Amino acid sequence: MTRCPACGTHYPDDSRFCPKDGTRLIGGTPMASPAVPPLIDLEPLPEPPRPPAMPTPMRMTAIPPRRDPPRQAFPHLEAGQRLDGRYEVEYKLGEGGMSFVYLARDIATGEKYAIKVLTASLSSDEKAMARLRREASFGMRLAHPNVCHILRMGETETGLVYVVMPYIQGEILSDRTITRGQLPLAEVVQHVGDIAAGLSVAHELKIVHRDLKPENVMVCRRADGTEYAVVMDFGLAKERRADGELQKLTATGIILGTPEFMSPEQIRGKPLDARSDIYALALMAFEMITGKLPFAGGSAQEIMIARLRGEPTPIRQVRPDLVIPEAVERVIDRALHRDPEQRFQTALDFAAAFAAAADPRPPAAGGGEGWLGRWFGR
Repeated sequence: MTRCPACGTHYPDDSRFCPKDGTRLIGGTPMASPAVPPLIDLEPLPEPPRPPAMPTPMRMTAIPPRRDPPRQAFPHLEAGQRLDGRYEVEYKLGEGGMSFVYLARDIATGEKYAIKVLTASLSSDEKAMARLRREASFGMRLAHPNVCHILRMGETETGLVYVVMPYIQGEILSDRTITRGQLPLAEVVQHVGDIAAGLSVAHELKIVHRDLKPENVMVCRRADGTEYAVVMDFGLAKERRADGELQKLTATGIILGTPEFMSPEQIRGKPLDARSDIYALALMAFEMITGKLPFAGGSAQEIMIARLRGEPTPIRQVRPDLVIPEAVERVIDRALHRDPEQRFQTALDFAAAFAAAADPRPPAAGGGEGWLGRWFGR
């Protein structure tokens, strides 16, 4: 069970936000089941009335279903296995809906990498393979410090397809928000600027992330102790100039993506561009500041409808205990406008306006003062 830290209500494990107040749920203590006396102490239930006797049907011998000749299963990567004569697998890091991720080491340099491979159950799925190849083609064009990009794609002699990515260590942004409840405004400005910088590279290539959310952002630490955010998993990313085949492959936004962070146009299944990612980034900024989302409802469907028809709840109404400049609310409200034409048109424009609103002091000569100056001066 999950639990709302604000109202204490318990929800099923697959629930992520409280429908009453929008608070992100946390892992809750399993609810105690009522004591049940031993079975031998229970009174026997009366037998139900027997139906009228019917003729016994002829029993047929079960015929096993036809099976195709067994295929050779793709093996999982093993510790010590080498790929491309260069990457030596150490251990599995985790797995997702369509892939396993392993930690590997470059035997020449000792540098660590993450190896992502398609699961055996989906290795024969042509659409899944097409999605992986498309993800790799996108990722190899997204080399940027704030993007976890794909370095190369390969295939073993046994037909195992894999992609190589930088190994990034850090803390998932959603975990940080859950642990702290909400983040200081200065830290939110930093994360928004980093995420926007990574998105900007993708948007210049006409690539839309489509599933931007706190779970897809890693907060990492440099050698000097400073932090930076990295956008992960462009697996749902899609080129705006997609042809019919790619449209069929990616289906519609109502199917792909995370409902809590979908833009109104994505909920409607409309064509998407960079402004849809800007909407998701504004939702993330709102959650980082308040620990909640600006739309509420009794179900995921009601929350999505609220995004289509209603207005976001103001930050100071959600968290009256916080001291937030009015300009911050105005910037986020604009980025959350239902009409994409009324939003900021680029991720960098949103990040710059957000930084200026958070610290409206004018930058000194040389750009060294204020969040805006520090962000652009990095």
